[in-house]
Amino acid sequence: MGSKRKTPPGILLLRRVRGRNWSPKTFRYAILLITFIAYACYHASRKPSSIVKSVLHPEPGTKPPQQEHINMRPWPLGNVFVKEEETDVLLRRGSANKGWEPFNGKGGTSRLGEIDVAFLACYSIGMYVAGHLGDSLDLRLFLTWGMIGSGFFVGLFGMGYFWNIHAFWFFLVMQMAAGLFQATGWPSVVAVVGNWFGKRKRGLIMGIWNAHTSVGNICGSLIAAGVLQYGWGWSFIAPGLVMSLGGVLVYLFLAAYPEDVGFPDINSNSGKFIKRHRDIEEEEEVEEVDVEDEGESSGSGQGYENKRSVGLLQACMIPGVIPFAMCLFFSKLVAYTFLYWLPFYLSQTTIGGEYMSVKTAGNLSTLFDVGGIVGGILAGYISDKFKARATTAATFMYAAIPAMLVYHSYGGVSQTVNVVLMMVAGLFVNGPYALITTAVSADLGTHKSLQGDSRALATVTAIIDGTGSAGAALGPLLTGFLSTLGWEAVFYMLVVGALCAGLLLTRLVIAEIREKLGYVDEVPACEPLLNERR
Repeated sequence: MGSKRKTPPGILLLRRVRGRNWSPKTFRYAILLITFIAYACYHASRKPSSIVKSVLHPEPGTKPPQQEHINMRPWPLGNVFVKEEETDVLLRRGSANKGWEPFNGKGGTSRLGEIDVAFLACYSIGMYVAGHLGDSLDLRLFLTWGMIGSGFFVGLFGMGYFWNIHAFWFFLVMQMAAGLFQATGWPSVVAVVGNWFGKRKRGLIMGIWNAHTSVGNICGSLIAAGVLQYGWGWSFIAPGLVMSLGGVLVYLFLAAYPEDVGFPDINSNSGKFIKRHRDIEEEEEVEEVDVEDEGESSGSGQGYENKRSVGLLQACMIPGVIPFAMCLFFSKLVAYTFLYWLPFYLSQTTIGGEYMSVKTAGNLSTLFDVGGIVGGILAGYISDKFKARATTAATFMYAAIPAMLVYHSYGGVSQTVNVVLMMVAGLFVNGPYALITTAVSADLGTHKSLQGDSRALATVTAIIDGTGSAGAALGPLLTGFLSTLGWEAVFYMLVVGALCAGLLLTRLVIAEIREKLGYVDEVPACEPLLNERR
């Protein structure tokens, strides 16, 4: 490719002020922080729709609040369990308890569901295109425009309140456009982190880093709920503005490739930087690195040739991509069913002999994400320790089956039991989901079959997470139908999904076990990912 990349302007300014370049270690910390903030912004901008649903389509028979001055601080600033009479004060305010056309009629809930499915469908489809573009274009600029575009359309959805728009097609198109722009996020941030970190501790590092999902969800809820009293439109405009500001941060400071700031390509050097460049004015030769034609020598960092990207078909042929993609389809089906339906499930079932308020259900459901943070870190650490990504992911999915069944059977005993069992279920459900979308995607995107001449990180990530997002759209949709038959039917669907996710990795698990036992020559094509460094 003939296009050139440039050093981020913010880094150039810092260089002039400091008079020297950062060390690779400092750059790595900066990369983790910036990409963490960036993807937390993506998730924060997805939360307003769930916060505002009760305003757009209030439950029939609800009464306006009798008092305005009430403690409305959301969890974690306030209490998890909130009394029924304190519920929905914030959500009812500003809509006069009448809702908002076209969502307040008989088919209001189905229209809200259609918007969610449209968003996820466009997100899934856009993921495949975004991944290939991310490998072909400058990741920094690609991520910047993706964040600004996403923030713009999220904000436009909220402007429907101020423009007094009641046409369903307007809100549908805004969500579809936002879904397409949201697809730029995940392939890009995983590719950037993969560019800077080798395979040795990638699982643990990315397991910790993946907490941005839950942090974004919580921050998005706090922002959307905090401005809801001024009109539900602000619940979209505020996160959209934060999203756009995050895009500016990425443009100024994100060094997407080590080569852009004067360091060699880490994926061509066994996960290590051969030499540190203490000063940008020093032009050192990087020794013992067979990458002479790819611009890994030191310099000002301006004008490095982009590497040749790979096509979707070529990326699909990388050993392990298809099995992990299909595994994530079912893993995300389970995870997103909890994400979209857990608050409703909690409000419809008795816990300790009592029904909880809608607000309490929302607060309590966030603890599922807390368990997911622990699960992501634990799965990453275990997979690094034993160099067995597939075995770790499959084990977690199998363990999720009894965890979900026990939660359904005994979660209503008491509030304490519900919290503990929910966090355990979140640990096993989100653990493999986090592992596959982060470390596994990065491993496969730098697979040795590419022979170092192509960059496939974003494309592979897009294939895996795009396939998973199709499952994310299917799970909540099926739950809407199955819940009419009873919640047992929903949990049976989740059990089948978790079982399929584990079974799809069977061949890779067997390959990893055989290699551990010394049958290296008999390992099939879909070989273990972390045992490439011999």
